[in-house]
Amino acid sequence: MKKSIVLLPGDGIGPEVTRAAATVLREAGHEFHHQFEFEEFPIGGAAIDAAGAPLPNATLDACRKADAIFLGAVGGPKWDALPVGKRPESGLLALRQGLGLFVNVRPVKLLEPLRLISPLKPERLGDLDLEIVRELAGGMYFGERGTTHEKGIERAFDTESYSTPEIERVANFAYARAEGRSRRVCSVDKANVLVSSQLWRRTVVARSAAYPDIRLEHMYVDNAAMQLTLRPSQFDVMLTTNMFGDILSDAAAALVGSIGLIPSASFGSSAPLFEPIHGSAPSLAGTDSANPIGSILSATMMLRDAFGLNLEAEWVEQSLHRVLSGGYRTTDIAGPGGRTVAGSVFTEMLREEMQRTLEHAERYGWGV
Repeated sequence: MKKSIVLLPGDGIGPEVTRAAATVLREAGHEFHHQFEFEEFPIGGAAIDAAGAPLPNATLDACRKADAIFLGAVGGPKWDALPVGKRPESGLLALRQGLGLFVNVRPVKLLEPLRLISPLKPERLGDLDLEIVRELAGGMYFGERGTTHEKGIERAFDTESYSTPEIERVANFAYARAEGRSRRVCSVDKANVLVSSQLWRRTVVARSAAYPDIRLEHMYVDNAAMQLTLRPSQFDVMLTTNMFGDILSDAAAALVGSIGLIPSASFGSSAPLFEPIHGSAPSLAGTDSANPIGSILSATMMLRDAFGLNLEAEWVEQSLHRVLSGGYRTTDIAGPGGRTVAGSVFTEMLREEMQRTLEHAERYGWGV
């Protein structure tokens, strides 16, 4: 297999976690005889410094031609004084628009060796394994916005707006994901007070007719947030809007113990984008303490969901599980008795474990 991958390291710890993902992808290409070609381009604050814009034309053009894109992280206090539209985060929004990315998937799955770092009690945590499917190209983040001044009073507004086709395409995606899981979709809205949510609910219900094997339920967003903390194992696929999804996916990530553990993928009309959900954490940049696991799992999502390489993804994930079972941890997930290592050391340990997995595949019950 031959695939082109664009790397967008970005800012803060972005370059560090991007190197971890690239290491995993290169190993997969080498060991399974795939030809992965990598190109690196700036985005976010790094792009502002280098080219005067958070998303240079050359970066977007390269992404449009790629088979898949990996993003590290963007942003930092260095650029906080810039106006909205010129900040590093604007480059990410422009990239999503430029690639026609309309849906984001965030798997929130408990890694068994890390069960004890979850803030939830074991009886509430259960077998945590859910996906949040978030609409990515509409809603309040892209609606009409502005400010007015009247009689000395300033007023600001951001508009939540959705059309039927926008809702249909993300609903179809969520139903398709559920077909490969436990066939359950929980659609999250605020239909008791928002007209846009009423359209959301009607459209999601209408699309369910095409998926008769999927069990659909609805929750208001405030109740869904509460249920995530009370009994997250009740959820399989959560489908929701851009803003609600932004909030719920970060809240769900906390359930596994660290935001550094969660991967994500965005899909649309062009190349898919894969990224860990954590921020740029500028205070950690250069300290080699960033957790690479979210980045590594984003790479396995790329292997599985972009390239159809299930065996390669499983190889990485099983190797990761064994490294964690050995007690090795980065600082953010270290506990009593844990073996704390630097981020780059953790990645190298994973690479070595991946080699052992190949050498002893039958012993590990892998790939046989």
